[in-house]
Amino acid sequence: MKTDFETLKSLASHTINHLKESGMIDFEIEKREALIEAMATEYGVSFATDEDIKDQAIEEVSEKMGEDNLPEDITESEMYNHARKEIIKSFNGENIGGLYLVESLHQVANRTTQFLLNCDLVDDVFGTDDELVTFLVSKVRTFSTKKP
Repeated sequence: MKTDFETLKSLASHTINHLKESGMIDFEIEKREALIEAMATEYGVSFATDEDIKDQAIEEVSEKMGEDNLPEDITESEMYNHARKEIIKSFNGENIGGLYLVESLHQVANRTTQFLLNCDLVDDVFGTDDELVTFLVSKVRTFSTKKP
């Protein structure tokens, strides 16, 4: 399965569901979709999707070959495949549910904790920063795009 912004939204929904069920955050239910969208956007800083990698590889090939010399289907070219593999390798192969970690999972949890504390869509956050970070690391790690 190719990952994109919808995958980030699934991760955000997964995270928010666990936080809510565990009593770690409180928010008005009508704001749930907006909260998922906002958290997915925040996750976009921490994770690269297949779509992001494709765009980055196309950009690299375009810079090397020049706009006028690009093959018709650039994604089928050897140069594109090489650029894509190098980009993926730069993430040290670390991915969660097909999302590549741009920063450490601990940093993702720290960023998400700050997001929750500062987000107008969240009414209350319960627990210490350390408790939230530990909880978020464990829940994000369990994310999968596969349906049970």
